[in-house]
Amino acid sequence: MNYLLGAFKPACNVLITFNDGKNRKQVPFKKENGQTVTVPLFQSQENIVGKVTIEPMQGKKIDHNGVKVELLGQIEMYFDRGNFYDFTSLVRELDVPGEIYERKTYPFEFSTVEMPYETYNGVNVRLRYVLKVTINRGYAGSIIEYQDFVVCSLLVNIMLWLIQMEVGIEDCLHIEFEYNKSKYHLKDVIIGKIYFLLVRIKIKNMDLEIRRRESTGSGTNTHVETETLAKFELMDGAPVRGESIPIRLFLSPYELTPTHRNINNKFSVKYFLNLVLVDEEDRRYFKQQEITMYRLQESS
Repeated sequence: MNYLLGAFKPACNVLITFNDGKNRKQVPFKKENGQTVTVPLFQSQENIVGKVTIEPMQGKKIDHNGVKVELLGQIEMYFDRGNFYDFTSLVRELDVPGEIYERKTYPFEFSTVEMPYETYNGVNVRLRYVLKVTINRGYAGSIIEYQDFVVCSLLVNIMLWLIQMEVGIEDCLHIEFEYNKSKYHLKDVIIGKIYFLLVRIKIKNMDLEIRRRESTGSGTNTHVETETLAKFELMDGAPVRGESIPIRLFLSPYELTPTHRNINNKFSVKYFLNLVLVDEEDRRYFKQQEITMYRLQESS
């Protein structure tokens, strides 16, 4: 029995490290098994430099047909779990076929890597970056080790403009709402106001919601998932004509991501401000406005 148990022990330990790992910012990352770990944070066009250490178990040697490290950018749809679409794929050969008797370390470098999209973990899709080390052993079965890392996209010099809209029900309700801009960074504050031009129905309360809409697939296979991330009460009680309700909503407490538009024709993530009015008969009135979320240097 002990012999059988020993047969399933790994032939070696494989460790993947980044050269600047101790000085680089570490961020939380949720793995497939639900466990949260901390991994390094990178931006596009950075150098990915590190080492792969292979240490055979005591008294063992590893016969192999070559060792390689890959840098992969992958998209996985949860309805097709286990199948990855690679949008970035770079390979470095670390060793030619041979044998490893003792601990051996291989340096690697991927220079100015184009990592065009930000890491994303959604309801039905995830986009990840990973280093994959493969010790090719042919019929003996390859040994594979992974090391995830996170990529964020930073935007500067973004154009901003005011949102002003009017909405209403003829002869019953007419309101004007204003948001200070249409694009917000992840730690921003939404500032605006709601102005009542005509009120002939009895409004009970008014809320402002932040909604995230994740779209995956295309055509008839498109799947849309909408989440309400925040619900902020603007008013409790009936407004009167000429009343102005201020809006000040801080975004930092909420788990937001940048807007993602048609990423590799696989998925999109959009954000909306949803104004909800409820009258005394519990009828609900909606007005939705798309906003763009982006990341600034200080928000990374």
